[in-house]
Amino acid sequence: MALIPIYWWNKEVHNFKISQDSFRKQPWANGVILLACVALAMLLANLPFTKEIYHNFLHTELTIHIASPDGFIDWFLPRDMTMEKFINDILMVIFFFTVGLEIKREVVRGELSSFKKAILPVIAAFGGVVMPAVIFTLVNHGTEASSGWGIPTATDIAFAVGILSILGDRVPVSLKVFLTALAIADDLIAILVVALFYGGNINLPLLAVAVVVIMFVALMKKLGEKRIGYYMVPAIIVWFLFYYSGIHATMTGVVIAMLIPMDARYNQAKFHRRVKILYDGLMEAEQVQTAEDFPNGPERYYLRRLSSLTKKTIPPSYRLEHKLNPIVNFVIMPIFALANAGVEITDPSYFNIFKAIDPVLGSVGLGVFLGLVLGKPLGITLASWLAIKFKVGAMPSRATWPMLFAVACLGGIGFTMSIFVDTLSFAGPGIDPAVTQHLRDAGKIAILLGSLTAGVLGSLLITIVAKIQKKH
Repeated sequence: MALIPIYWWNKEVHNFKISQDSFRKQPWANGVILLACVALAMLLANLPFTKEIYHNFLHTELTIHIASPDGFIDWFLPRDMTMEKFINDILMVIFFFTVGLEIKREVVRGELSSFKKAILPVIAAFGGVVMPAVIFTLVNHGTEASSGWGIPTATDIAFAVGILSILGDRVPVSLKVFLTALAIADDLIAILVVALFYGGNINLPLLAVAVVVIMFVALMKKLGEKRIGYYMVPAIIVWFLFYYSGIHATMTGVVIAMLIPMDARYNQAKFHRRVKILYDGLMEAEQVQTAEDFPNGPERYYLRRLSSLTKKTIPPSYRLEHKLNPIVNFVIMPIFALANAGVEITDPSYFNIFKAIDPVLGSVGLGVFLGLVLGKPLGITLASWLAIKFKVGAMPSRATWPMLFAVACLGGIGFTMSIFVDTLSFAGPGIDPAVTQHLRDAGKIAILLGSLTAGVLGSLLITIVAKIQKKH
């Protein structure tokens, strides 16, 4: 009888593990966790007994000292590194590395791999970047907020695709592919925006050294090196060089991702040939009479060789993307949300995004909100219409203009990339740090409100359009 509760307990644990695995595989799981982290960050930043601990933790200095007798080496991490900067400048490198792997996969073998496949989503992505930037600039031209034009230009692929998956067959598959490809192209444009407009003053000698290291990695790849470990040390060196050269260090992730090989060490013919040899050896090893249970010593040898063979037959970029995706989606992005979404509401006007535009500070909230909710769908739809009208691209199969516009509304879900750009905006020589913080906080609130509105609006429009089309 004592075994019965143990059996049931083990069964419950097993079922819990299965439910955990199935939850992680849902396309909306990342979005749910991010929303929970946003809510938690807002609470931590505003509750009287947690806000001081929260902000002090983010501003904790992280410096690893490695002192030499002559003082030549006295630090490892930069002297001004805080917990917040560690998350944004180091952990997010892994996020951008994964984004880079995804972009490369789609460009080489996916939805952006041919002109015909890529042209409409890419043109739509440009429209979805330009229109929000124009709207933000019109609202904030000539004010302290004008440099934040890049905030509403990005689409959060996790939330957008997650909502599409929840809506199911109400959206044609072709439009799901269209929005996914658009979001990937959008990520690439956003990365270029960060690199070109939100870095610091460029230190050309250090940048030149970084380019030399990158060229060395490219040569190593050209010579056929496919072992992942050989790319990691140059990646760390490039991160340091980018950090001190004024190029935002997260670009390291994208640059190195583009250099990771997409070809496996063993092709199909070589794989089958080696599998046959190892399998024959495994069958022979089974004939060896030993007292050991399966696998015995010789069998373990062949099984290890088979495991190594299968690993080397999968391209390094796919292996890295598969390993890093769960870490990025369920660790790094939630940590990023916890660190950056915690806005202390010292000014209730943050929520009044339609207030009068300040002649000095402008209105970050209004610019971001209109950019996400209006600029994104209008830019995506108008650019798609022009591409189709001039026969540069073709309308996705079974799609209609009302449904395409409804799906384009989901492009207004900015979140991760928008918050990231917000953390880089409004700083500069001669700008009061208090003003910078005020503008960034107002921007984050507007991103949350705009993304929520875009998500709800897009979902409602998709549901309404699907019902109308079903009747006809």
